[in-house]
Amino acid sequence: MDPQPAFGRREQLAESLKLPKDMVLGASILTMTGSHELWVENYKGIIEYTPQSIILQAKTGQISICGCGLVIDYYTSEDMKIIGDIRCVSYL
Repeated sequence: MDPQPAFGRREQLAESLKLPKDMVLGASILTMTGSHELWVENYKGIIEYTPQSIILQAKTGQISICGCGLVIDYYTSEDMKIIGDIRCVSYL
């Protein structure tokens, strides 16, 4: 019998204790305002940054943002704001 992965146990713990999953699991939070602003919280680093593509390293994978005229308007070690014509957000 395979033991349950640590990620699954932490997710169940977060749900049972009603704790925010982003805090317990380190999950990224993405908040979009229309198709022109994207706030990203809990990212680890920037892998690629061009006007057409921004790829971020998250704790559990990568986040790809595609569009036109993409600019990182604001960033800290924990969150960032991306502006431009955002056409696609996906997890790699």
